[in-house]
Amino acid sequence: ATMVTFHDFEMAKDKIMMGEERKTLMMTPEERKMTAYHEAGHALVALCEPHSDPIYKATIIPRGGALGYVVRLPEGDRVSLSRARLFADLAVAMGGRVAEEKFFGTDMVTTGASGDFDMATSYATKMVTEWGMSDKLGPRRYTDKDQSLAGQFGSISDDRKKLIDSEIDMILDRSYARAKEIQDANEDKMHLLANALLKYDTLTGDEIHAVVDGKDLDEIRAAAEAARQAGVVKAPGNDNAPGNDNPPDQKRSNDQKHWKP
Repeated sequence: ATMVTFHDFEMAKDKIMMGEERKTLMMTPEERKMTAYHEAGHALVALCEPHSDPIYKATIIPRGGALGYVVRLPEGDRVSLSRARLFADLAVAMGGRVAEEKFFGTDMVTTGASGDFDMATSYATKMVTEWGMSDKLGPRRYTDKDQSLAGQFGSISDDRKKLIDSEIDMILDRSYARAKEIQDANEDKMHLLANALLKYDTLTGDEIHAVVDGKDLDEIRAAAEAARQAGVVKAPGNDNAPGNDNPPDQKRSNDQKHWKP
């Protein structure tokens, strides 16, 4: 009988979370490089934002409808989102477009950030109109769940509508500026991450930390493979996952989860 390995479980998990690999899609070298920097942009911002979830995996292998992914996973159940967490997620979302613009120029940015902008705009809009997170508009709701997006502001004044738009723009601009600030301060780390993605296609969260710390990923992977051959099976990307040495209730410290620029 064929033995099921941990790698098989990882492949199944990735397929569920990110979609099936599009093995027949052939990207040009220029597209691969752009995708690598785009995903590196997301990853670096996530590493530097203390309120971001830890990175599970980053890849430039096309899956589903995307050319690449950075997947983050919470360390426990979550029933609500803090303002700090929302701003961290918004900065991470902007990291892809910021990287394209920074390393390839404004004229070469792509449509790859479309999904990021969808998420960011949705979050910013809800922060202002539903979640009471605008200092200028205060703790009240400006939407009706039963109304469409086009008609949801129909019962308020034009001045208030303009203020809502202004506050949404402020949140998005702030998030974009935060992503740019991180990448400008850590340009060398961006090149390390992008080059590692181009070389390996996929990186676990622990490998991303190793790359920005300047460690040799070939040596780390060789040591991990030797450990697997010896029967010591460790789950990549999460020190508290089943099969790892840490007890289930041992949490990684904040300094371990987030790289400090």
